[in-house]
Amino acid sequence: MPESAAGALGPGPEFDAIRVLLERWGPRAVGIGDDATIVRVPRGDALVASVDTAIEGRHFRTNWITPREIGYRAVTAALSDLAAMAAQPLGVLLAIAIPNDRQNILADIADGVGDAVDAAQTHILGGNVSSADQLSLTTTVLGAAFSPLRRDGLRPGDQLYVTGRLGGPGAAVAAWRQGTTPQVEHRARFSHPTARIREARWLADRGAVAAIDISDGLAADAEHLALASAVGIDVDLALVPLVAGVADVVAAASSGEEYELLVGSRTALDSAEFERAFDLPLTHIGRVTSCDDGILFRRGSERVAKPSGYDHLSP
Repeated sequence: MPESAAGALGPGPEFDAIRVLLERWGPRAVGIGDDATIVRVPRGDALVASVDTAIEGRHFRTNWITPREIGYRAVTAALSDLAAMAAQPLGVLLAIAIPNDRQNILADIADGVGDAVDAAQTHILGGNVSSADQLSLTTTVLGAAFSPLRRDGLRPGDQLYVTGRLGGPGAAVAAWRQGTTPQVEHRARFSHPTARIREARWLADRGAVAAIDISDGLAADAEHLALASAVGIDVDLALVPLVAGVADVVAAASSGEEYELLVGSRTALDSAEFERAFDLPLTHIGRVTSCDDGILFRRGSERVAKPSGYDHLSP
């Protein structure tokens, strides 16, 4: 953010808070100072937009992760929606609601937001800061894609793949709720996920026809994908790759806020090439069937009930 624009802000606590953010973000914040930002979309591309809210006590707890991790995680979750569409980020808009007596953590939250936009190679375009009884961050992301991936692109006969390894966030939350300390990798998968933006564009270029990011759990999001495409699916949970230290594949299939990608492709994807490119596994876990065949989850030849998913509106 240019110093002149920061200096042009008026007096008062709200603008003081904005100045704290801009001092932390520096050149990562662009076009701030008007009532709205201007975003230019490459010719021929579609504008892709999404919004996501992270609320204390619902999506994170401050005795679980640091303020910097809160900022990083909130923005990355929103950027993951762009990854699911194979869109290139153009920028983020961020609204922060923060209690007056916790203004001292604002700079650390800003640093986490900066980490997230750096990782996605994008910018902060603007937003809002307000006082509230509860800490929350609402992130709007803008991206562009020539042929965005959608949820409704699956057809019977397509193959299903998942990126990365699953189960870490769920294991971390389970440990915290039991009053124990999560394993280091499990905590890291919860506090510092990655929006698979480059990976998604690679997959789209090589034949992926539909995708969803795993925020509600693999099983729940696989069902979302099937319903959107009006198809059935057959998922073998025994094939699902797990984070080290996670043994229960059914629990891993329920683990929300993974932010890996579940993708469908008409033809086989080159998992070895993907792993060489991103140092990340791409695993074939099932296939798309007729809508009449329904939604099937199994472990090898053993059929299992659909694992539960994360419900953002549950008490």
